[in-house]
Amino acid sequence: MIDYYDWPGGREAMLRFGPAQGPVVLVAMPFWEEANRTRSLAVAMLRRLADHGIGGALPDWPGTGESVIDTEKASLLQWRDAHQAAAESLGDRPCYAVSIRGGALVDGFALLAGRWHLTPMTGEAVLRDVIRLRAAAGLRGDEHGVFGAESPVRVAGNRVSPHFLAGLAGAGLHDQPGVPRRVVRLGHDRAPADRVIDAVPPWRRAEPQEDPELAALLAEDIAQWIASCEG
Repeated sequence: MIDYYDWPGGREAMLRFGPAQGPVVLVAMPFWEEANRTRSLAVAMLRRLADHGIGGALPDWPGTGESVIDTEKASLLQWRDAHQAAAESLGDRPCYAVSIRGGALVDGFALLAGRWHLTPMTGEAVLRDVIRLRAAAGLRGDEHGVFGAESPVRVAGNRVSPHFLAGLAGAGLHDQPGVPRRVVRLGHDRAPADRVIDAVPPWRRAEPQEDPELAALLAEDIAQWIASCEG
């Protein structure tokens, strides 16, 4: 179902899945081109979670998807405000963050029942990827080419505000005391995790591809974790 939510800067679209009562997950996608490669996995995962009796929400952030805001006008602070507003729009049901890669940085203000992260990144790690992508595209790939820019910076076909990129410097994961957190990683990623799944990360593929087996596996992991949180 196509829904919407209001945030201080306007109104954005939000896909809804599953039951209208009980636990619900709020998905924060990775940034820019990685979101395009990962969206089909996220949608399939939310549909499988609905089969487990868990609701889901997949919102657009300002400057993404159907947003009327230009991508180059969006900031990380706006995305965090929008994430908080999307969480609050889901009512008083238990809301759990499901964040993928850099999406974990968007979850900065919301008070949630728990956080499930798939290969979370720090802001510095996202910036390293930005510099690498620009260098691979023949653009200026050093830090000055990113932070010294006065106009939008091109990142994998997206025009991104230098203020957005500056906001990533030093950005870390939101730490809400007493709130459960679970980290799952894919492939050969050996950073600290509660579970590592042997699968090709969708954001590393050249083109978006469906992966129903991975979607089912991740949905089952999330469902079991939420069940343990709910007691």
